[in-house]
Amino acid sequence: MMSKIPMTAEGFGRLDSELRHLKSTERPAIIRAIAEARTNGDLSENAEYHAARERQSFIEGRVAELEDKLARAEVIDVSRLSGKQVTFGATVTVLDEDTDEKMKYQIVGQDESDIRAGRLSVSSPLARALIGKKVRDVVEVATPGGSKSYEIVKVAFH
Repeated sequence: MMSKIPMTAEGFGRLDSELRHLKSTERPAIIRAIAEARTNGDLSENAEYHAARERQSFIEGRVAELEDKLARAEVIDVSRLSGKQVTFGATVTVLDEDTDEKMKYQIVGQDESDIRAGRLSVSSPLARALIGKKVRDVVEVATPGGSKSYEIVKVAFH
């Protein structure tokens, strides 16, 4: 059985638009580049041809990967979620107990994570520690620099 991949509607949209771009723009362009490179004679020493074939292989691989992920996507409508516990899609504000620094993360699917943008992968150690917890709970997370403690300050869905 194929396992579902949870993602937000925004994450699904980003993957879907990348797929459409690859199919409508990148794929036709690389086919033209290969046809053009073929007209330049001996293919064994034709760097443009080999580069274009390599790019084509990458594009086809990415198209297959995106089609698979989109087919298995379980789109979670974050706006319909609520509650006091941290779940997929929640935006969680945590307090680093060592530095007193507050950080805010939305827990999202693996393919949409971007720590600098505050999007934390559901499979990351911090997200796994936060899931199921609520405000004022403290979680311990093993990091490369040692164990860190975070207090959950706020749980929101928007």
